[in-house]
Amino acid sequence: MQTRSTSIARTMNRIMMSIVRLAAALIATMMPVAAFAQNAPQTAVQTGADPITNALQWMQSILLGPIATSLAVMAVAGVGFMMLTGRMNWRYGGTVIVGVFIIFGAPRLVAGISGFG
Repeated sequence: MQTRSTSIARTMNRIMMSIVRLAAALIATMMPVAAFAQNAPQTAVQTGADPITNALQWMQSILLGPIATSLAVMAVAGVGFMMLTGRMNWRYGGTVIVGVFIIFGAPRLVAGISGFG
């Protein structure tokens, strides 16, 4: 009976990874700003700044935007459910949740360390 539950857990893990990959592919295709960067409106980035600053600000808006927030909520909910049902190691689940907190808390952490917060 142990081998059947192991195979079921592996199948569920493969299904979850497929869902995550599908979500990432859908998000990448739904971002016309990345595809048409020359015609993008200048609302998310400062006009007149150098290209590296614009690229970094664009990346920050993608990583901390509403799509990333909703994906993080779904990831934490999925990981929490898998941890509670015994399908995922608590240590691995904890690192996923701590990683989400670090990503979304990075601006505040940097401001606090540099003394601008």
